[in-house]
Amino acid sequence: MSLADSDRELVVSELGREPTRAEAALFENLWSEHCAYRSSRPLLSAFDSEGEQVVVGPGDDAAVVALPDSESGDGNGSTYITMGIESHNHPSYVDPVDGAATGVGGIVRDTLSMGAYPIALADSLYFGEFDDDHSQYLFEGVVEGISHYGNCIGVPTVAGSVDFHPDYEGNPLVNVACVGLTNEERLVTAKAQEPGNTLVLVGNATGRDGLGGASFASEDLAEDAETADRPAVQVGDPYAEKLLIEANEQLVDEGLIESARDLGAAGLGGASSEMVAKADLGARIELERVHQREPNMNAMEILLAESQERMCYEVKPENVDRVREIVERFDLGCSVIGEVTDENYTCLFEGETVVDVDAYFLGEGAPMNDLATEELEEPETDLPDADLEAAFDAIVSSPNTASKRWVYRQYDHEVGVRTSVGPGDDAAIIAVREAEQGLAISSGAAPNWTTVAPYEGARAVALENATNIAAKGATPLAAVDCLNGGNPEKPDVYGGFTGIVDGLAEMCETLSTPVVGGNVSLYNDSVAGPIPPTPTLAMVGSKDGYDAPPLSVESEGDLVLVGDLGLERDESRLGGSEYLARFDGSDRFPGLPADPASVVETLAAVANDDSTLAVHDVSHGGLAVALAEMVGDDAGLEVSIPAPDPAGALFHEQPGRALIQTESVAAVREAFDGIAPVVELGTATDEGRLAIDLGDRTLETDAAAIRERRATIERELE
Repeated sequence: MSLADSDRELVVSELGREPTRAEAALFENLWSEHCAYRSSRPLLSAFDSEGEQVVVGPGDDAAVVALPDSESGDGNGSTYITMGIESHNHPSYVDPVDGAATGVGGIVRDTLSMGAYPIALADSLYFGEFDDDHSQYLFEGVVEGISHYGNCIGVPTVAGSVDFHPDYEGNPLVNVACVGLTNEERLVTAKAQEPGNTLVLVGNATGRDGLGGASFASEDLAEDAETADRPAVQVGDPYAEKLLIEANEQLVDEGLIESARDLGAAGLGGASSEMVAKADLGARIELERVHQREPNMNAMEILLAESQERMCYEVKPENVDRVREIVERFDLGCSVIGEVTDENYTCLFEGETVVDVDAYFLGEGAPMNDLATEELEEPETDLPDADLEAAFDAIVSSPNTASKRWVYRQYDHEVGVRTSVGPGDDAAIIAVREAEQGLAISSGAAPNWTTVAPYEGARAVALENATNIAAKGATPLAAVDCLNGGNPEKPDVYGGFTGIVDGLAEMCETLSTPVVGGNVSLYNDSVAGPIPPTPTLAMVGSKDGYDAPPLSVESEGDLVLVGDLGLERDESRLGGSEYLARFDGSDRFPGLPADPASVVETLAAVANDDSTLAVHDVSHGGLAVALAEMVGDDAGLEVSIPAPDPAGALFHEQPGRALIQTESVAAVREAFDGIAPVVELGTATDEGRLAIDLGDRTLETDAAAIRERRATIERELE
């Protein structure tokens, strides 16, 4: 990829001369879609990113949100969390292990640059059909990369999702979110503070790996990408990252950092220029001072290499020696590379000026794209006539709804001793003892939903994540998004992408959950075609204490469904369901609850009530999967579904619904009065069986058979 002719003309006009080779490469990378958001930035104003809890919103390495004050019960305390999310899609196709691993490393360093300590990761992964050999190769490699890197650096991976869909066949998605912990006194940003301060590069030595990574991420994947694009993929070193985490912690504790930026896309050139551009300042950098691990590197390579585990710090001159002392104690490299100025952004190499540009123009001067959109037509209703028992077996055992234990058992999700509720539940809960708060985390999207209806599907994705959090008794606090799409130059693709942006923004605003940051990944096209529009949302919620109702039922208690049981066949809304995906049908997407904010708020309150025994969100796979997941060896369910359309009742996936096991049905009815229907389904037993009475027949199974059905991924991969 090279600088487009129209962009080159703009650069020449601004500079009054032809750009140097290093300048042209810098503009090519920083004006790429990956860095400049040229096709998506015009749409992102749809998001509401403000709120009294928001300390730092979009535009920094990570967002910063204040946790509620546990003592007063209202307002915000001085304990902050950071939130960030990153995609490493193209690299993970070319090299799944290193591609996924360096995605983890990058989002963790974004956390460090805010003065925060990383406390949790969430991964949302999307692959082609599960029974395809290449999809399994990518799946196994990506999970290995995430688990190895996360386990080595001691940050637990506690939440996430895995989806399989044929349209990811040539372009998987790897989206990783990180939550960090800091406070008012420790907060650092990526905005340079003062001319005369020193720029210090800390971490691994710079090599030639990852050259042109930002440009690579802004192109469709070619048929030979796995070999031709290998040099654009970085190689991670988690042990160096762990040292960097601990060194950063001491530097922040001692107040030695004025501003910071991790070296990600476009390497040193991207990080250093963005730091000073935010303050409308400049810099003078001597590139030969950068500690290097390869001989004879030229200026452009030093400037744009995306070698991992590196940070750029702004430091007061009098603190440089102390910074060096701390960094070298952790056996990390340290180079004093230049200083902040009030002039242009300039880089010198062996006495020659190779870059001399206005930093703000470099960072913000890329023209935005004005692209055509084409709306998706609503699908016609064409429902399959599948046998209910066969359908139940197929949906419960589908790789999309089956157990993801094979994935998360490879992650150390308890390291750091903060994990109260781990993976496999609706949402994870991390104990933030500093604020006496439990932090609930949910992350994911639903490609079946957004393929059928990008706008409504994205609204549903936001509502489902909020329902996951509320099911654990927490109230949504904030979210970050990773907006993944195909080639935006195709009107139908850009129309779908526009739909997911607007849908996600609308529902998050309805839920009073600000979207405080995120990432955009476009050009996820390959020879197999574009991916589905995929709006991954990572949402957090807060609650007093760290306990939560379990997902599994106890042996005694009544079971109710909050939300619609199912519509009659002539009003079916099975669109986007796993049922239709498995049995080749089509339908419109289901309508959402009329007052989703009240549903979420009330569900959180009911989940915390003493009479509540278990709570489980109903979403992917519908009621059938949710019921199956609640049954264990020592506790089962006998339920009755008096619906005229049993398939619709069992398998439709309207979000914003939950199953609640309770000692007081009356209390649940009273809580949801005027907000959502409450349907009594049945009772728990001590037999470890699931019996679903459908009127003219009964579906029966037991916990052992359910486990066997849900072990699809483990069975295939081991």
